[in-house]
Amino acid sequence: MTVTRLRTGRIAEARAAEHLASLGYRILARNARTRYGELDLVALDNRALVFVEVKALRAGSRVGPERAVLWVTPRKQLQVRRLAAAWMAARREAGSAPRYAEIRFDAVGVVLDRDDQVVDLEHLVGAF
Repeated sequence: MTVTRLRTGRIAEARAAEHLASLGYRILARNARTRYGELDLVALDNRALVFVEVKALRAGSRVGPERAVLWVTPRKQLQVRRLAAAWMAARREAGSAPRYAEIRFDAVGVVLDRDDQVVDLEHLVGAF
């Protein structure tokens, strides 16, 4: 992954976390590492444990789908589900699992302009 793409992703994740916090979500982890890979965001929305996949696009990009959330393909959804299971298992083993009544998977698509300003942010609750 290029430095530019990594930077764009980190900016998008930060904006997504700010958005979720403004809705009352409590961010539990950003870039949560598991032995299988990394989850973008883990949060609590009331009693729902939410795993959030964040995708970013640059405004005017001619590569990829027209909406950033469409990058969350079925293959990516499966990967996020596996990472979530590993994250929860590690927390249970450590005795630090958060209390939750349900598990949910959200997707956030962020479109940034050339100055790293958010042009569009789309949040799909229960996306997959």
